[in-house]
Amino acid sequence: MEAAAGGEDGEEPPREARVLGSELVETYTVYIIQVSVGSHQWTVKHRYSDFHDLHEKLVSEKKIDKNLLPPKKIIGKNSKSLVEKRQKELEVYLQTLLAKFPVTAPKVLSHFLHFDLYEINGITAALAEELFHKGEQLLMAGEVFTIRPLQLYAVTQQLLQGKPSCANGDAKTDLGHILDFTCRLKYLKVSGTGGPFGTSNIQEHLLPFDLSIFKSLHQIEISHCGGKLIKGLTSSKHALATMSVRFSAMSMKEILVPEASEFDQWEPEGETSSCPVTAVIPTWRTLTTLDMSHNSISQIDDSVKLIPKIEFLDLSHNGVSLVENLQHLYNLVHLDLSYNKLTSLEGVHTKLGNIKTLNLAGNQLERLCGLNKLYSLVNLDLSNNKIEQIDEVKNIGNLPCLEKVVLSSNPLSIIPDYRTKVLAQFGDRASEVCLDNIVTTEKELDTVEVLKAIQKAKEVKYKLSNSDKKISEDYRLTAASSKSNCSSLTVRPSSPSLPRPVSSSQEIICEETVLASSLLQSSGSTPTDHTVPQRCFEIPDSRCKNQVISILLFILWHLPLYWIQAKSMEVVIICVRIIQRKNTVRCLTPATPSSCLLIVCHILPQMKILSSTFLP
Repeated sequence: MEAAAGGEDGEEPPREARVLGSELVETYTVYIIQVSVGSHQWTVKHRYSDFHDLHEKLVSEKKIDKNLLPPKKIIGKNSKSLVEKRQKELEVYLQTLLAKFPVTAPKVLSHFLHFDLYEINGITAALAEELFHKGEQLLMAGEVFTIRPLQLYAVTQQLLQGKPSCANGDAKTDLGHILDFTCRLKYLKVSGTGGPFGTSNIQEHLLPFDLSIFKSLHQIEISHCGGKLIKGLTSSKHALATMSVRFSAMSMKEILVPEASEFDQWEPEGETSSCPVTAVIPTWRTLTTLDMSHNSISQIDDSVKLIPKIEFLDLSHNGVSLVENLQHLYNLVHLDLSYNKLTSLEGVHTKLGNIKTLNLAGNQLERLCGLNKLYSLVNLDLSNNKIEQIDEVKNIGNLPCLEKVVLSSNPLSIIPDYRTKVLAQFGDRASEVCLDNIVTTEKELDTVEVLKAIQKAKEVKYKLSNSDKKISEDYRLTAASSKSNCSSLTVRPSSPSLPRPVSSSQEIICEETVLASSLLQSSGSTPTDHTVPQRCFEIPDSRCKNQVISILLFILWHLPLYWIQAKSMEVVIICVRIIQRKNTVRCLTPATPSSCLLIVCHILPQMKILSSTFLP
């Protein structure tokens, strides 16, 4: 591509204009012109009247021969023979003009052949004139100035060739206007194209350019350029606060520390190293925001040591598979790693101690075990991953500052009652959490309260069950020991020194009463002393059934509906469980007949969730 800038030893590259053909547009003929400067080529289309206007201006301004252009034709101007003849004559005309102006084409000719868009001298002249008229206004407004990689390439080549800054004699096109503007510019955007630029064969991402002419940049955006071909960016380290490099880089290192390829071992300025270093690299002292999304970065390399002040880091849409080296970024509060190749978050809390916003959407995550210690986290996006189990949400359920969570487009999002089951994992903070960008409703919070009560009941039951097993095992061991020690003695069953056998048909320990007391305490009821076990006795089948149904209906019909939903759902749950089992019953046994539960579901639709929990 550098052949377009100049020939060997600074010579001008060969320039050529050929008329390749023509096409009929409505009632006139358009001629297709191919312009070549070195290896760069592009096409231009003009009708004969455009040639005539060009010629009139050149005759007036540059005193060229007015008979050089083929004459007009009124009759048969679109005939095939005339068009073919004129095509050859127009090509000779253009070649003659290029030979007459070998170094810098006049402005009118430059615009006619699009030199101002594709050729180095034309590009710099047009840019200089634009800044001559608008430069001060742009600087005063503090607006972002947009420039193309091809324009920067042209300016870079002009400076390398060492030509006069005003080659065509027009002070408005002096290169000094560009250099003066770039020295003071604060906000720059370098925007290229993904393919050939315009009608040319120029690939802007293959063009090298130098940014060292910009001395005061605070913000820069670069897109569709060649990361390895960008020179002089590090000259803005002392002032640059925001940098965006997209569709341009293969690694972070080629942007943050391009000189690293020249040294075997380097260290950031201010760090001490036990190993010998060949270079000490200055840090980006003022850089707080870095966007390197939509690149081909596969690793968060050690070049991040050079951006210690960074607060916002965007590495989305890359190929990163591991969260590493971020422990050097003590000020990092916003991190976007969405649409990468992450499969694990193990130990991520050791890298992201103060993070507040974390975007992990579009990865391949199945587990969330690495997020349970990110205590500063406020916003978390986990959409479009592979999370299947509701239990994984427990890893973020206890984060004290978490306010927004996105879990949409995961396998778990199709689970029935997905929202309430996820919100239930946040316990008492469920009302403070916004799930999937949807505000939590009162109805959902009521359901969450039911789920919390059910979970508490299960936990207490599990603990009591384990306690019963332990007591039973202790009793069995005691009985076995007593039998072994007293096998030679005859003992009366009524002896006060020995334990009395307990029959299932006689008095039994009612552990569910303790469960009820615990649940009632959690809903604000007066605490009860359940240190002394309460005893229940055998109750006839019909009597118990009638009592249970009566109690249940009394609660459902006489308590205010909102009070049941909000505070005393635990009481209803316990009452539902007071049902007969076979021929004898125990108070508050876990068994529940379908018939009684259907009554509950009919009267209170919000309690449908109970059916899936208690029905056998």
